Amino acid sequence: MSLSSDQSSAFFANAGFFPGHVSTVMLGIVFAVLLLYGAWAIKTAYSGWAQQDLSNAQFTLVAVRFLAIYLGLGFFLFKIM
Repeated sequence: MSLSSDQSSAFFANAGFFPGHVSTVMLGIVFAVLLLYGAWAIKTAYSGWAQQDLSNAQFTLVAVRFLAIYLGLGFFLFKIM
């Protein structure tokens, strides 16, 4: 359900920004958190790989899992918008 012009102008008068910008900011926050998680996961996996606690296949699996999560979430979230 979309807002009427009166509702949109009332929202802008009180908040200082348009309602459509909220979804853009929230989407940016979700992807920022996901990228931080990915950096942490891959860095941790690399440390384990460098100390030979993880095999090449396990390290690759961590990177592939993150890539799959990132692409899947991106597909579903951008499809909604």
